Order: sequence, then structure tokens, then C-alpha cells
Amino acid sequence: MNVFTNMNGLASLPGPVVFAAGVFDGMHLGHQAVLRSALDSARAAGGTTVALTFDPHPSKILRPENAARLLTSTRHKLRLIGELGIPDVLVIPFDETFAAMEAEDFLRRLASSARSLRRICVGQGWKFGRARRGDVDLLRALGPVLGFETTEVSPVTVEGSVVSSTLIRNAVESGDLDAAARLLGRRYSILGTVRHGDGLGGQLGFPTANLSAHNEQFPPDGVYAVRVRAGTAHFPGVANIGLRPTVKSGGERILEVHLLDYSGNLYGQDIETEFVRFLRPEKKFPDLDSLRAQITRDAGLARSITGEK
Repeated sequence: MNVFTNMNGLASLPGPVVFAAGVFDGMHLGHQAVLRSALDSARAAGGTTVALTFDPHPSKILRPENAARLLTSTRHKLRLIGELGIPDVLVIPFDETFAAMEAEDFLRRLASSARSLRRICVGQGWKFGRARRGDVDLLRALGPVLGFETTEVSPVTVEGSVVSSTLIRNAVESGDLDAAARLLGRRYSILGTVRHGDGLGGQLGFPTANLSAHNEQFPPDGVYAVRVRAGTAHFPGVANIGLRPTVKSGGERILEVHLLDYSGNLYGQDIETEFVRFLRPEKKFPDLDSLRAQITRDAGLARSITGEK
């Protein structure tokens, strides 16, 4: 995958170029529909598909006091976009200068930068440009002038509800992982970089990967059966989200994962933790032996749930 952070790089792409534009936080079924529409259009034209997105999430700049809690960091989002078969991504740095750009100026810059811009695909109701004045009507008005067509992809509904990042955030926050999975088209997952912890997991016989998470929306505190992707390999595991009350008084909320059947060093690596099922709330145990015994039971149950031997 080629990742561009400047429109000037688009000139190197063979045309015709088809854009799928959006924030794409969560990469849910609605986002996938927009991206697949662009893929289909580019393949039919013998051209190039480009996903156009932003970093950081625009709400971090436009309304920092009430910014959205990320479902997928940019790094995670790029991985998921690549898995759909999108070869190129334009990640526009979203800052106050860009936020002040008029929608018409943005479209003119995009059209002049991309070789033979053919089409822009967006979700229904997509807004862009200063004060969010740009919309599908503007795309359709300027398209003939700038040489591109517009596709507005209809919303995707699941069980009568329109799929949205907000709906998924609410489901994850409340612990309804099944609902989140139905809206995402995959189980909810968190991408994080493994950092050094205090080594207690290893002393208990269950070494854990302590994650510096790249996103912000966590499921509720507790213990979960998970599947973990490390590099190209997948492992069953058991994860804990919370404050570890048995060994800590106060402290930060952390996500730590024990990978079953894994031995090796993960420090500094990005791993993706997929939440399969909630097992139990986090609790304080009277001693480390009791904690060890419970983790043993948790690991056995997680192995059974994930179907791994």
C-alpha cells in the first residue's frame, strides 16, 4: 500500500483515479460499502482506487472538548483499508489551516493533483470544507467542471438501524460486543504497541503484553476471551482491562493480554486484540495464589471459547 500525506504525490498514480472519501473511523459496513464502490468503479475503468481520509479525526480540531473517542487509530484504519484491497491512501493532515479551506478550493486542488480524476465516492450526508459547507450537491455541481462524477453510497442498515461510528461506540462502551460486531462486519479489535510492564504476569506464570493502545474507545473493564494477531500469526488469548486492584492501588487503566501457546518477545511490536467474549468483571483477590488460580480458569475458558486446542 502507498500512503500519501500530500496531494502532490497523487500525480504519480496512473489514471483514471477514483476516490473513496471519508473519515472511516471504525471501518464499519457503511465505510466498506463506500470503499468497495470506488474499487468497483476503478476496476471497470482500468484505473486506480485511492482512499482519502484524515489524521487526526476532524473532531479533535473542530470540537476538542467533545471529540469522538476513536474506534480505529490511523495506523489501524490503514491496515483495514489495505485488507479490502485498496492500493493507495491519501491521509490529509487535518489542522486548523486545512479546516479553514473552502470546499470548492479543496475539490479544485484534488482535481489538479490527481491524474485524470474520474469519480469521487462518498457516504450519504458527507460534509467537508470550511464550516462543513461542502456536500454531495457541491460535488455534483463542480464535477462536470472539474471532470469527475460523483457516487453517493446509500447507508447500510443492520436490523433496521443505520450503521454509524456513533452507534458502534455506544455498543462497545456498553459491552455489547455482538452488536458492535454486526455493525462492523468483524469483531471489535484494538491495535496497540507492546510496552514494558512490571513483569508480574511472568511471575504468575502468565506473561502479558501490556498495550499502549492507539484508539480510545475501550469495552468495559473486565476479563475477555480474545484472539490476537501478532505479525501474520494468530493466537487465542485472555485479556484484562482495568486497574488490576489485586496488585495496584489506583494507577492507570490498562489493557494487558496473555497469548496462549506463544513464547517470544513482542516488545515494540504492534498487535491487534480482537474481543470475542466477556468472561467476568475485574475483581480484587485476597492474594496472588488466588489470582493465579483464577487466571488459570480464565485461560482455559478462553481457549474453549475461541475453539483453540
